[in-house]
Amino acid sequence: MEHLLDDVSVVDIHIDDSIKESYLNYSMSVIVGRALPDAKDGLKPVHRRILYAMNDLGANSRAKHKKSARIVGDVIGKYHPHGDTAVYDALVRMAQDFSMRLPLVDGHGNFGSIDGDNAAAMRYTGARMASASEEILRDIDKDTVEFVSNYDDSLKEPDVLPSRIPNLLVNGSSGIAVGMATSIPPHRLDEIIDALVYVVDSPEASLEELLSFVQGPDFPTGGIIYGKQGIIDAYRTGRGRIRVRAKTHIEKTKTKDIIIIDEIPYQVNKAKLVEQISELARDKVIEGIAEVRDESDKEGMRVVIELKKDAMSEIVLNNLYKSTTMETTFGIILLAINNKEPKIFTLLELLNIFISHRKTIVIRRTIFDLEKAKARAHILEGLKIALDHIDEVIALIKASANTEEAHDGLMEKFGLSSLQAKAILEMRLQRLTGLERDKIEQEYAELLKQIEYLTSILKSEEKLKAIIKEELLEIKEKFSSPRLTQIEEDYDAIDIEDLIPNEPVVVTMSHRGYVKRVLLKTYEKQHRGGKGKISGNTHEDDFIESFFIANTHDTILFITNKGQLYWLKVYKIPEAGRTAIGKAVVNLINIQPDEKIMATITTKDFNGDKSLVFFTKNGIVKRTNLSEYSNIRSVGVRAINLDENDELVSARIITQEIKELFIATHKGMCIRFSVNDIREIGRVSRGVTGIRFKEQDDCVIAATTIGSDNDKLLTVSEQGIGKQTLAGEYRLQSRGGKGVIVMKLTNKTGNLVSIVNVNDENMDLMVLTTKGKMIRVDTDAIREAGRNTSGVKIVNVGSEKVAFAVTCPKEEREETSEDEASSSNEAE
Repeated sequence: MEHLLDDVSVVDIHIDDSIKESYLNYSMSVIVGRALPDAKDGLKPVHRRILYAMNDLGANSRAKHKKSARIVGDVIGKYHPHGDTAVYDALVRMAQDFSMRLPLVDGHGNFGSIDGDNAAAMRYTGARMASASEEILRDIDKDTVEFVSNYDDSLKEPDVLPSRIPNLLVNGSSGIAVGMATSIPPHRLDEIIDALVYVVDSPEASLEELLSFVQGPDFPTGGIIYGKQGIIDAYRTGRGRIRVRAKTHIEKTKTKDIIIIDEIPYQVNKAKLVEQISELARDKVIEGIAEVRDESDKEGMRVVIELKKDAMSEIVLNNLYKSTTMETTFGIILLAINNKEPKIFTLLELLNIFISHRKTIVIRRTIFDLEKAKARAHILEGLKIALDHIDEVIALIKASANTEEAHDGLMEKFGLSSLQAKAILEMRLQRLTGLERDKIEQEYAELLKQIEYLTSILKSEEKLKAIIKEELLEIKEKFSSPRLTQIEEDYDAIDIEDLIPNEPVVVTMSHRGYVKRVLLKTYEKQHRGGKGKISGNTHEDDFIESFFIANTHDTILFITNKGQLYWLKVYKIPEAGRTAIGKAVVNLINIQPDEKIMATITTKDFNGDKSLVFFTKNGIVKRTNLSEYSNIRSVGVRAINLDENDELVSARIITQEIKELFIATHKGMCIRFSVNDIREIGRVSRGVTGIRFKEQDDCVIAATTIGSDNDKLLTVSEQGIGKQTLAGEYRLQSRGGKGVIVMKLTNKTGNLVSIVNVNDENMDLMVLTTKGKMIRVDTDAIREAGRNTSGVKIVNVGSEKVAFAVTCPKEEREETSEDEASSSNEAE
């Protein structure tokens, strides 16, 4: 044993180096040998081996179908030492017209479906090459490509196929290797060949020039690509992302709309899509769908989505795009193997690689044909010599003792080569006839022309290019097909607002900060003096503090007592029932613990022709352009700088139609002054004095805007007393004055709580009490009264007080006599 060990040498190897080397070898094997396509023929090894094995079997497009099991057996037995299932799956995909833009296999039997159905077992199906595959293999027997040993060195297989078809771009490819992945979409053959023909003459063509030929990917399942920027990025850099949507149309009946899906995005399973839509409809994630069914047949795809009577097809369709695989993102990675090296290519690079490949193929084929023609011409030259000296040749052969002697004698006497002498010895006697002699002469003349032509190809770059273009155009003519995938120039991402109906809602917020939205139609109109409906349950120590009318697409600006402004879309407020408590507003905006929301205003946009006016408790007024508040951070922005003992009371949007501002105080005073008295100042500033108080304990409680003297102002007191007064009765003053009486206050009226503008005849008044009762009152039922008067009873509050009042759109409804009687009894 010791003697044996004497001849053993020990080499120290670091384990990390060994692992690194082993993993690199493994990764390169996966990258080159399995997962990624070659840039020249666009095939992975398994696909290449399937086509080559079918060619060996003679399973061309004109032959009978061969059993798939026979083909798979040849592939794994001769070239691809992997599982039969993997090979059969690859074979099946090559035959699926919904997977391949130009199928390479003609399948016979069940080869699966777009619903995800598996193909029948390989023993039941048959296959043969599609005519396109013959073009990929054409000229393989003319020494056009290199052959390498198979896995056990018993056979040779092609390293790449000659391929007249730009298969990589036409059929695309996808695969995950080690540390890299490829995702090349299919394209329309006509467009790619037109681009190739152009690049043959202009190898340095610009992307803009190529885009005049190649519109973009063309998926076998059709669909619509939205946005060209992702396509341009992919062609310029090798990477890009595109949005693909299903193609649909709307069928309308007398009672409802029906959405029909005609095409779906590439690689989407139709059966799973239908199931997904059904589940979302059943779980009410997508509202408005009554029924989903698949009516697809051999004529084409037809998925029917019946909507409910009141459903809007545009909103439902946008919801489907947002929530299902009716819209997908296709990530393009133009990664392929070129000369055993993986690389991400641009579109121009891929086109040039294919053209270079075709040049190599044409040159090698030409050399092969030239050598063959020269060899044949050499033989014919020998035959011509023999025919010219036929008697001497025959005499020499007859005098020879054996074939070898005759062979050598011919070479010596007539100066022939060994091949020529052998051809003469093998020549039939029938070739001695006059007709046969003419045929030899004619064949020789044609060969000389062929040799001259083939030689000219090798000497002329222009002739070489012309052949490449001619062959490409032949492929285009043979396999031309219309574009399947529609491409839209721009892509507008589906905004969440597209999925939500824009409808009026009542937004309520309690003193403790609970907010909710309820459809406006939930509240029924009542006559003045009615008891009202409860607008929302609250905690025992809580009450409804504010509410307003808005559309779901509007933006709400929350302004706190600290002068901070927060931004929120109305649809982000949870929808709840009329009696629900709602959700804490602190869960919707990042309000600080020591802040309290004092004003909420809504706007549809942030145009620069609008301004935002703030009113504080101490009578300060500030005006700032609304555009300064369009980009709100999640933590809010400073809206107004406040004095130490001041806080915000209200805020209003000012448009060009607004002429004046109107401020009312708790003690029943008011002031009316021009908007122009308040110039626009920056976002972070204090403002100017709007009103001075007559009584020391007075404060601002409300403010509104005035367009003309005919504007009607409705004032409401704590005890439910209200009146309408024309704005003209309040004289116009300069800002900063003490104002005039807005409402005569007594013990029966209580202090002033609100003032609103009621110019619109289609507006009702909404009044809230401190315990959350809400009543809707027709403003026409509230009579007009002078400036220094009290008004009429609007709502019976009992032991409660009015907390707030605001206008809202009218809702027409027939009142019953019982309603009228009840309202009349409780009126003033």
